[in-house]
Amino acid sequence: MAALTLGAQGTPALGAVGMTGAGTTGLSSTGAPRPADWRALADGLEGRIIRPGDAAYDGARKLFNPAFDAVRPAGVAYCANPSDVAECVGFARRLNLPLAVRSGGHSYAGWSTGTGLVLDVSRMSTVRHASGRATVGAGAKLIDVYDRLAASGVSIPAGTCATVGVSGLALGGGIGVVSRKYGLTCDVMESVQIVTADGKLLTCDANHNADLYWASRGGGGGNLGVAVSFGFRTHPTREVTVFFLHWPWSRAVRALRAWQAWAPSAPDAMWSGMHLSRNGATDVEVVGLYLGGRAGCERLLDRLADAAGSPSSSSVRQTSYRQAMLIMAGCGSLSVSQCHLGGSLPGQTRGGRLSRDTFKAKSHMAYRPLSEAGAKALVAQVARPGEHTVLLDALGGAVARVRPDATAFPHRAALYSVQYYAHRSGAASWARTAHATMRPHFGDHAYVNYIDPELKGWRAAYYGGNAARLAQIKSARDPGRLFRLPQGI
Repeated sequence: MAALTLGAQGTPALGAVGMTGAGTTGLSSTGAPRPADWRALADGLEGRIIRPGDAAYDGARKLFNPAFDAVRPAGVAYCANPSDVAECVGFARRLNLPLAVRSGGHSYAGWSTGTGLVLDVSRMSTVRHASGRATVGAGAKLIDVYDRLAASGVSIPAGTCATVGVSGLALGGGIGVVSRKYGLTCDVMESVQIVTADGKLLTCDANHNADLYWASRGGGGGNLGVAVSFGFRTHPTREVTVFFLHWPWSRAVRALRAWQAWAPSAPDAMWSGMHLSRNGATDVEVVGLYLGGRAGCERLLDRLADAAGSPSSSSVRQTSYRQAMLIMAGCGSLSVSQCHLGGSLPGQTRGGRLSRDTFKAKSHMAYRPLSEAGAKALVAQVARPGEHTVLLDALGGAVARVRPDATAFPHRAALYSVQYYAHRSGAASWARTAHATMRPHFGDHAYVNYIDPELKGWRAAYYGGNAARLAQIKSARDPGRLFRLPQGI
């Protein structure tokens, strides 16, 4: 395998892996890869290629969502290092082979798989901390990032889904439970290493390859290259308070309007989300985390209760930051090792107890509060038959203090995100109807990390005024469009 020798700014120096990668020598130049081509690629990797017919193939090809189980890649490459990534990029470019990039495998549209080569970065999952900075491999799962950084008494702002890969989250923005205090995941990204379409490994930060650095903070995964490592600014951790409040469905409209007035303007230390659910019975829940003690948290929750009415049940408790991340992930009674997917899926731990989930989802970004009529319309959609949830995550605070064009993530003025998440039979129909019903109330703003293959006007919805600059960077950095998604910039 060729070694990747880096120049001063992260570009491979003369003699390193170049346009095609050392392992691609002798490839056929046109048509589908031959068996000899796949063998040549495998010989050039430190990692492993899984092909149809291999014993591990059935697990290797699957994503988090079983809805995409019918997709059968021609190969899945488990890359062990950036040089492996460069080899795979050169292989796909030389043979004009469709290339999909996978970190956690949670792409809502299933675009982390395909019929060509799936480039999996899950083995590049090292997490290190030194001097207030975390270096995190692109394949690290969020629960492992939290766990390993906790040993140093620090963390980064990130999401709640335990098995999501840090790469996809950060590249699309990264809304999480401490974003109102510390910003989005992309806001604390100080650098990112990317293998671009020409096979070069670039270090991107404010002073080097600044265009790619800007685009990597909210421009979405799979658009400009393959991220292999991140440098994040960390924050110190302390004990926090987590809470769960419930109201009867008869007070859903009142609770919704009270929450949306309270949550985005609460002190930065307070994050909360509202879940309006139907799973047999209907439910109104506010879940949250306060970066402080229980007494201070309860004083702030009293303000919500004054407007929404007293909750029918509540749970408020102080705990360690690490345990709070497990609780927010739905793993409060599990160990970190258990808080992974079970079965034979790639990149998971032995003893994982989490299950895959068949779902359909759409999103909005709420730039203004819902009116009474809007709140009633949303509650009515949730009350329809089926198994579904509308999840509202509070923004504001530190997120709103960044200019919309400072990073590729444009939704700095949004009050909260809205996700329509439906399960099993009828999921797609419910999500479409709910989304269409709420469009007059929320407008045409959407979150790229909840990518929606049916969304019209997606460029403006995901990227707003940043879309044109992203397109210019794409043209300069990937003129041949090696990285091409159905909704690719």
